[in-house]
Amino acid sequence: MDWLGNIVFKDREIENERLELTDTKANYILGPNLTLKHCTLVLKVSARRLSLKQARFIDCTFEVRQELKNYQDWIRASLKGCRFKGRLSGCDFGHWPSYPGGAWESATIEDCDFTEARLDGCRFMGCNPATLRFPTWPCFTLVDPIRRASELRSARWPELFDELVIRELHAQPAPTKALSLFAPAEAKRFDTTPEALRAVIEKFDCIVY
Repeated sequence: MDWLGNIVFKDREIENERLELTDTKANYILGPNLTLKHCTLVLKVSARRLSLKQARFIDCTFEVRQELKNYQDWIRASLKGCRFKGRLSGCDFGHWPSYPGGAWESATIEDCDFTEARLDGCRFMGCNPATLRFPTWPCFTLVDPIRRASELRSARWPELFDELVIRELHAQPAPTKALSLFAPAEAKRFDTTPEALRAVIEKFDCIVY
């Protein structure tokens, strides 16, 4: 750690190691020019303590021990064959070249497994969702939500969820290829129940649950 409290991994390749990013007083900076292969990363810091800058992760496991909220730096990373565990909310993954805060042109996500993660409000950008494994119920994932927005609007969803989520799908950024949500959180947010959401979800083949 330097005198500013930064722990920096850059300009190197790391393989078969376990990295514990758990010091709540440190700022962890991964990249640029960093490649991690077959590594396990334990994350127990807030989003503001973790920065990704042109980093590549290949066949890595991310163990998220503290919920990672509203984290966009995944769009500055390349993720291939990785596995995610733990809670993530408001996170964006993949290729989003027009992102207002700047993104990495080589960012991507493919062949990744989220079945052991809890996702809410997480978007997958500029990717092929068919290569990804999404979490099952009580999480659910709208695949290709912009293109399927009209079809999704045709159903009778719980009122507030319909008004504030389904009716606004067309306003998602153009690269959005999938949107993952956590039913209990959405139900609480929009004054409904997970069961009421599932009753509609079950009618669509463009929703993974």
